[in-house]
Amino acid sequence: MALNPDWLGLLAGTLTTIAFVPQVLKTWRSRSAEDLSLGMFSLFTVGIALWLIYGFWIKALPLILTNTITLGLAATLLFFKLRFGSGK
Repeated sequence: MALNPDWLGLLAGTLTTIAFVPQVLKTWRSRSAEDLSLGMFSLFTVGIALWLIYGFWIKALPLILTNTITLGLAATLLFFKLRFGSGK
């Protein structure tokens, strides 16, 4: 049985997307984003947006679905960094 590349892409995207959830919840609960790098999350958010555009361009549903959610989570962390900063 051959593995469909779309299923592999969906699994990979789902796992990397889920990886963001604990950080979003921790930052929300603590109201502190002191340890988050603004530069890293800014670049990461732009990178995810570009992956999403690429997904639409090549009509790759796994890229579109997972990067839409990841973009939302990354943008949320970026917002928390700007809003909460050090939590003080």
